[in-house]
Formats: sequence, C-alpha cells, structure tokens
Amino acid sequence: MTVEDRFAHARPRLLRLAYSELGDVGEAEDVVQEAWLRLARADVTAIENLDGWLTTVVGRIALDRLKSARARRETYVGPWLPEPLVSDDPADRVTLDESVSYALLTVLEQLSPAERTAFVLHDVFYVPFGEVAEVVGRTPEAVRQLASRARSRVAEERPRFAASRGEHDRAVRAFSQAINEGDLEGLVAVLDPEVVWTSDGGGLVTAAKRPLQGADRVARAWTALGRRNVGAPAEAELNGRLGLVILSRDGNRAALSFVVDDGRIVRIDSVRNPDKLRHL
Repeated sequence: MTVEDRFAHARPRLLRLAYSELGDVGEAEDVVQEAWLRLARADVTAIENLDGWLTTVVGRIALDRLKSARARRETYVGPWLPEPLVSDDPADRVTLDESVSYALLTVLEQLSPAERTAFVLHDVFYVPFGEVAEVVGRTPEAVRQLASRARSRVAEERPRFAASRGEHDRAVRAFSQAINEGDLEGLVAVLDPEVVWTSDGGGLVTAAKRPLQGADRVARAWTALGRRNVGAPAEAELNGRLGLVILSRDGNRAALSFVVDDGRIVRIDSVRNPDKLRHL
C-alpha cells in the first residue's frame, strides 16, 4: 500500500480528531491538509508508525489553531456553538455519536485548549498518555491530570438519564410537530422545565445574544418563530443524532441539535450562522 493510500485510509479518523478539537469542519479539513503536506516533506522511511505520526501531527496543529481560535471567539457576537457535522450515511451514525456528539462538543468548549486536547486524544481516540504528552508539550503525569479534570467536567454535564436513540428521536419529532402546528401546550410538554436554548448567529443573522431558559419562555418563543418558518422542519443527522433544519422566511436556515434527558428536551442548540452551515 502506498503512502497516499495509507493517508487516504487514515483521513476520516484524522478529520474526526481535528473536528473534535476545533468544532469547525473547515478548520479540521485545513488541519488534515497541512498534515498531508508535512508528510509529503518528511522521510517516510524513518516513520515507524505512520498512524501514530499522523495523529500526533494533527493533534499538534489542531491545538495551535485552537489556541488562536479561542482569542478570536472572545470577540464573537453572541454565543459560539460548534459547527454541526452532517452525515448522509446511516452507517456513520454510531461512530459519530460516540466520538463527536454535539452534546460533547458543547461541553468541550468550556475546557482549556490543553484539557480539551488531552481528553479528546486519550478518552475519545485512545491515544496513550505518553503520546498525548508529546502533543501537549507536558509530562505524562500532567496530561493525566488535564484529562482527569476534563473527564470530571464532562461527567457533570451528562444527562441524568441518557436517552436511548428511540427516546431521543420521539422527543425531537414531538418538538418538530408542535412548532409546526403552533402547539404551545405540546411544546411545554416535551421540554424540561429548566431547558436551555442557545442560538448562534455570529452577528451575521438574527439570533438571541444570550441563552433562553425555562420551558414556558422557550415554548412561547418557538411558537412565535414557528409562524415565520417556511414549511415543516426537516429531519437531519447532526453529529450522529436526529436533529432538525428549519428554513425561515428571510431565507436563512437553522440547524438544531438536542439533548434529551428522561424523555424531555433539556438543551437546544440552534446554529444560524451561515458560515457554519456550508456543509449542510
């Protein structure tokens, strides 16, 4: 097998790795392309473990980009949400759900770049701590502590009763039907009393600059918005889970990802920034 073939085989995994670190599909593609260029300049005969070499290179490049991205996000208009990853292949659903679920990405946004990288590499992609240390530039013991802190934060944010796939889909479809029919009571019924709705417009389209919380407030807002939609919400696979795509009368779209806990929706993440919907 040629180096080109081996890289092509590794590319999907490398893209998921870079995307998990960055939450941005375009940035992830750029990172993997840069890794390919570095491989083309390297002495391949001296590389004993090509997959390990590529993982380390992609991890380092993504970490550098994440540090600079954090500075840019401080001036971002409104909440910053990860770019949703769309899959048309049902076979990818479990893989995407377990490795780069949208709910996980939103939690990872709260971590430092080093914590996020350590967690993603070790806990998601099973890279040994010794190799993670080379990426982060710290000792293996320090990396263990980074991953431990990140793991605790992720555990704190997990739903109390994680929804099965069927339970998740039923809640999302009930939400879709309710906003399509303008059913306020139906919306309140499917929403957790403490539901949080976050919208990302990036200053390019209309979006709430602060999250909205509470079933009644969120339901009333969506009932009003439902009258501005063009047709019923369309179902889409977003990061391995059922989500919705909504077209509004102003011509802009919104991609909605959901977290369901004990049969009710506890979190709605709405991406309206058109720059983040290029792959939709």
